[in-house]
Amino acid sequence: MKNVLPSDAELYEALIAREVRWDGRAFVGVTSTGIFCRLTCPARKPKRENCRFLDSAAACLEAGFRPCRRCKPLEHGMEPLVASLVQALEADPGRRWRESDLIALGHDPSTVRRAFRRQLGLTFLELARLRRVQEGLSALGGGDSVIGAQLTANYESASGFRAAMARFLGLAPGAFRTDASLQATPIPTPLGTMIAVCDTDRLHLLEFMDRRALAGELQRLANSSPDGLGCSRRPIHDLIEMELNAYFAGEAVSFKTPLALHGGPFEREVWRHLQDIPRGETRSYGQIASAMGRPGASRAVARANGLNQIAIIIPCHRVIGADGALTGYGGGLHRKRALLDLEHTPQPQTGIPAP
Repeated sequence: MKNVLPSDAELYEALIAREVRWDGRAFVGVTSTGIFCRLTCPARKPKRENCRFLDSAAACLEAGFRPCRRCKPLEHGMEPLVASLVQALEADPGRRWRESDLIALGHDPSTVRRAFRRQLGLTFLELARLRRVQEGLSALGGGDSVIGAQLTANYESASGFRAAMARFLGLAPGAFRTDASLQATPIPTPLGTMIAVCDTDRLHLLEFMDRRALAGELQRLANSSPDGLGCSRRPIHDLIEMELNAYFAGEAVSFKTPLALHGGPFEREVWRHLQDIPRGETRSYGQIASAMGRPGASRAVARANGLNQIAIIIPCHRVIGADGALTGYGGGLHRKRALLDLEHTPQPQTGIPAP
C-alpha cells in the first residue's frame, strides 16, 4: 500500500467527476462486476456501495478484480513486462501456463519471477494457478454444479479440477454441500482475496487464499462439522465484508462479527491478548507471555499465534520479534508490513525484509 489515499467519499466524487489528478494514483474495484477501472474511466459509474478503492493496479489484481477492457488500467502502476503478462493471463485465464510458454514469448523465467514477486508478492505461475482456482471457487459460490465450475475454470478433466481444488482448499469440490452448517465464501480485499467460513451466527475462519496452511485448516473445519463444508454466502459474510471494507478504508474499526474459536484454553487466552493490542501498536511474544503471567512461555505464545485462523480481527500481524523484526506471518511478510502501515504502526528499520 504505497499511496496514502483520501477517504472513499472523496474518491467516489473524483470517480463521478473523472478527475485526471487521480489517474494512475487510485483505482476502483467494482464488487458487482469483478472489474477494476481507472477513476477516469468513461464507462457508466457504479453505485457507491459497490466500489472498493485501491492504490495500485497490482492491489486490484491481488484482490481478485479483472482489468477493465475500456479504460485499460494496467497501463498504470506496473512494469511493462508484468503488465503484458497479466493482460495475457486475463485474456485467457484458463490457460495452463508453463515456463516454456514464457520462453516462447521471449522472456527469461527468472526475470519474470523476480518482477512479479517485486510487484505482486507472488510469481506469474502462482498467479495463473490462483486465477484458475478463483474462477472455479466463484462458480461454486454462485451455485454452479461441480461440472459447471470445472468448465468455468477451463479444466479439461474432472479429476484435474478436483485435484486442484483439493490442493488449494483441502477437499474436493464434490464435498461442498449447499445444506452444510459451515459455508465458505471468497471476499476480495486490497491485499488479496480472503476466504471466510461462517455458520449462521459466527465466523470460523478468515484467511488469505494463498496461505499455505489454508488447506489443512479447511479440512479440519470440514471434518469437525457433521455435515461438512459448503460454498455459499451467509449474512455473517456480509457483516465481515462490510467491516473489512471499513478497516481497509483506514477506519478504526471495532469488529463486531461474532467469532468461533477453534483452540484450547491456552490458545484462546493468547488470542484474547492479541485482540487487546491497540491499533497502531505492536507486542513481542515475550511481552504477551508476561502479560499472561507466563514469562517463560514465549515459544508457546508464538505457536498459538501461528495457529490463529481468523486474520486481522484477531490481529496476529501486530506481534513482532523481540529485536523489532517482523518475524513470520502466514499471509506473507509483505502483507504484514502493509497491515501495520495501514494502522500507522511505527516500525524499526532493523530486520524488516522487503516485501
